[in-house]
Amino acid sequence: MQLSVIIVNYNVKHFLEQALYSIEKACTNLTAEIFVVDNNSVDGSCEMVKQKFPAVKLIENKVNTGFSKANNQAIHLAKGNYVLLINPDTLVEEDCFEKVVQFMEQHTDAGAVGVKMIDGSGKFLPESKRGLPTPEVAFYKIFGLSALFPKSTRFGKYHLGFLSNLEIHSVDVLAGAFMMIRKSVLDKIGLLDEDYFMYGEDIDLSYRITKAGFKNYYFPNTTIIHYKGESTKRTSVNYVFTFYRAMVIFANKHYSQSNAKLFSLLIHLAIYLRALFAVISGFVQKAGLPIADFTLFGIGFITLSSQWGLIKYANSQAYPQNIVLLNACVYSILWMTGLYLANAYEKRRTFLSVCKGVLLGTIGIAVFYAFVEESYRFSRALILIGSMGGVLIAYLNRLLFYFAINRRMSFKLESNLRTVIVGNEEEVKRVQGLLIQSKSKTDFLGFIGVGNSAIDNPLYLGDAAQLDQLVDLMQVDELIFCSKDLSANQIINWMGKISNPKVLYKIVPQESLFVIGSHSKDTPGDFYTLEFNLALAKPYEQRKKRLFDLVISVCMLPFIPVLFLINKHPLNLLKNWLQVVIGNCTWVGYATSTQVQNLPKIKKGIVSPINHFGPIVNEITLQKMNFLYAKDYSLEKDFVILLKSLNQLGHSSKSK
Repeated sequence: MQLSVIIVNYNVKHFLEQALYSIEKACTNLTAEIFVVDNNSVDGSCEMVKQKFPAVKLIENKVNTGFSKANNQAIHLAKGNYVLLINPDTLVEEDCFEKVVQFMEQHTDAGAVGVKMIDGSGKFLPESKRGLPTPEVAFYKIFGLSALFPKSTRFGKYHLGFLSNLEIHSVDVLAGAFMMIRKSVLDKIGLLDEDYFMYGEDIDLSYRITKAGFKNYYFPNTTIIHYKGESTKRTSVNYVFTFYRAMVIFANKHYSQSNAKLFSLLIHLAIYLRALFAVISGFVQKAGLPIADFTLFGIGFITLSSQWGLIKYANSQAYPQNIVLLNACVYSILWMTGLYLANAYEKRRTFLSVCKGVLLGTIGIAVFYAFVEESYRFSRALILIGSMGGVLIAYLNRLLFYFAINRRMSFKLESNLRTVIVGNEEEVKRVQGLLIQSKSKTDFLGFIGVGNSAIDNPLYLGDAAQLDQLVDLMQVDELIFCSKDLSANQIINWMGKISNPKVLYKIVPQESLFVIGSHSKDTPGDFYTLEFNLALAKPYEQRKKRLFDLVISVCMLPFIPVLFLINKHPLNLLKNWLQVVIGNCTWVGYATSTQVQNLPKIKKGIVSPINHFGPIVNEITLQKMNFLYAKDYSLEKDFVILLKSLNQLGHSSKSK
């Protein structure tokens, strides 16, 4: 057998499915076997592999064993002359494996080969080729010199920026995202070091290959898409600690004691610097907008109070400054609370949500106004003008944040992407339906045909040969490729040819109900899918559900004697009531089923949508009921279910 392909998967079902479709095509002209080692995923990955890829050899781990150990499990079973370690969030060209195998057969000194990798936006990934992380190289990277001078032969050694991305090179380190290794070399040097849970094992393996007298080759004559960020979030504090600690393991294993100590010192310095940066970055992303709102609301109200005093009383200090400051803080907090309740701090915020939020905050101010002493009250006109100014401030803040994040202005705050689909007419219709049903934020302009497309279709924009010109002409924001009609080679080539760097790319795997892509190497992939078009998945609905639980719990108190009489287990009723109040349970949850992991996470339920129907033993029916509950969730639905199940509130919880 020529090739053994090994994929370690952890909770990336949709990306794994696309990867397996492309890998199967790439194995067509080779004798090959494919392994998927699943590290205890809970997203239905194993079920998907069994159903759609029965020829794949699936290893189901009951715990997350880590990347190295999982790969070694499959390597022990591999029969191929070459072993390919490849990530699940990748897409390979149809002739990729043939080219790499042919190269290795022609270069007997090749211990391992890596390829040119691009991210989901078509940008070259510099980790396709790397230098050995010596203390000197680590110092240049940690203090940013490698980023400032990427082409320097001195400072750019980490990513070897001085070597052409388009030429074959012998390099120190290859990426574990795609690493084809000669099996005889693995037999000689040993398998992946299991001291590395995740990260660092590819550096260690690359180093041992070169120490054994073989070469690691960077081979850019084929390209893969590596979405990155899926199995881990690369900007998280956890990633920082895990990655740099792997570097310490490498230094202690391969460097002299003095060099290892120096390297360890640099790495620990990097850990704290990067962790600090990650914490600050995460804080700014989450708290930046609320802080900006609070600051500008406060400054705006203080300025308005001064100007109003000047207009009405000819005195800018007409209102005592301590009262102005207090009211500015209270009003700002109330407006921000209203914005929070109106979902104006969520990713998909709108001008309407801003207006609703400020209105809710103003109602809160009116209540505050009614209960405070006369000396703390301002003119109602001042509050009204302040509310209108609050709408303007909140809206402008969100415009600026939207522009900073997306690098384009949108007065809708979440502007619809101008989307074009590339594929045959039949598949385009299917994908268009998917976009509509998933309620994606897209303006569908039409489709670019391949093969025998119906040119008389009013949505037909032109042929794929004109793709780059049509993208510019139509000012396209997003291209969706139908992989059923297009080869991975074509998709990757087009991503490289289109000159507009702002165009976003997504791919629809054949016969799938999702569209996946990624905008950069540092962001996780994203997708539109019918599976996740669920009302209960929205944070706003989950907050309302929690509030509902608390309100219902309080309202139950006067009726406890009655509930005791109609429930067989009154003590359990009290226990369940307490569990809901402290947040361990919810009054209405999912019915007990073996398949709730793909649904939005909620607390264990005291009752479920099926309680008043009596026992249901059909697993498919249970799953369907849970899906419909999550899809069409509303407070009214919870209330009706609760009323119908009042005599079952003292039972042990029936849901998960």
